[in-house]
Amino acid sequence: MRVRCLLATLAVLALALAAGAARAAVSATDDSGQQLTLPQPAQRIVALAPHITEQLYAIGVGERIVGTTEFADHPPAALKIPRVGRAHSLDLERIAALQPDLIVVWGSGFPPALLQALRRLRVPVYVNEPGALDSIASSLERLGQLTAAPQAAAAAASFRARLQSLRARHAGRSEVRVFYQVWSQPLMTLGRPHVLTEAIALCGGRNVFGDLAPIAPQVGVESVLAAAPQLIATAEADAKPSGALDSWRRFATLPAVRNDLLVTLDGNRINRHSPRMLDEVAVLCAHIERARGKA
Repeated sequence: MRVRCLLATLAVLALALAAGAARAAVSATDDSGQQLTLPQPAQRIVALAPHITEQLYAIGVGERIVGTTEFADHPPAALKIPRVGRAHSLDLERIAALQPDLIVVWGSGFPPALLQALRRLRVPVYVNEPGALDSIASSLERLGQLTAAPQAAAAAASFRARLQSLRARHAGRSEVRVFYQVWSQPLMTLGRPHVLTEAIALCGGRNVFGDLAPIAPQVGVESVLAAAPQLIATAEADAKPSGALDSWRRFATLPAVRNDLLVTLDGNRINRHSPRMLDEVAVLCAHIERARGKA
């Protein structure tokens, strides 16, 4: 009898401790440098970017997302989440009606005026802006802090291990000149601050416009020809070519054209700062290795 009473008491204490942990205050610093403190782990989250939605699912709290944006389509369960935003626009009334206890927003995905409008909803706003591959792992950890996510530490560790493996595999290789085309008309590429410039370097490549300061500079065809890229890459949804690179084929002596290295990557993975990004970085590395073999 005493044993049963003791076990019952221990069970009650365990439940009380678990409930207390669930109500405990949590805090994290976002990518704008602002520290957020919540009275308890977030349970109703608005995720304002596809990559943010993916990050939250990766740390095991995807079911807590009550609103997201257009094109948030991974994993498949994300397709069932109500849409509260699209490119550069948000439905503020609908966001407020969802009664979130945390809004996670892509900092550069929306105009500053919209970010200010979000803050006026009097809901904690976490600015997510991974600027480097390593910062994806730290983003998983910090979102894990705000949600007490059970899988955050493991997800971050797995990402770091995969990233280190890619770096080690391609370290010390001969350099390959890469032109990354963001847009064809006007012709735009990526500059020094972009995470894909880092990804190209990780693979042993060199972004031929990687010294330019703007994140997405406009360049001329003549400049590309002078750089003589060995690989020309772009990204489209599901890696389906749209013909955006076809105009380069008229320059038959260009190394990338001569060696049939006009590559379309999967924009759903390479352009999203989520764990899946490394899957497509590995594909990029394989193409750069192929270009290296034809040098």
